[in-house]
Amino acid sequence: MEKEKLIYVVDDDPFILKLVEKSLEKEGYRVRLFEYGEECLKALDEEVPDLIVLDYLFANREKEVMNGKEVFNTIREKFPSMPVIMLSGQDSGGVVLELARLGMNDYIIKDSSLTRNLLESVKDILEPVE
Repeated sequence: MEKEKLIYVVDDDPFILKLVEKSLEKEGYRVRLFEYGEECLKALDEEVPDLIVLDYLFANREKEVMNGKEVFNTIREKFPSMPVIMLSGQDSGGVVLELARLGMNDYIIKDSSLTRNLLESVKDILEPVE
């Protein structure tokens, strides 16, 4: 049996982190949680996940932090084929289009369908049907 797929989840909202962690673990995935992109990028030096779920906007009053797009671009420089799903509270068509152009695998809006849409997307990426 193949090893469990590892998914990094990066979001500054503790509620979203827990929600996503629970739903992914229930499906048998291993999950590592990060509050900010910088932590995720540092972890990539130790262990490479099968997929990264990344928030679009990060807020931190204490220090300057990278936004989701900057984190995504840094991930792509190191791992050009790393699948990344962006999470966002924004449903602006312009943002979605820009991320699609950058090569984002999927874009999921944080609404009541978040976990269902995320699980579908994760399965499409990690368990493609032949």
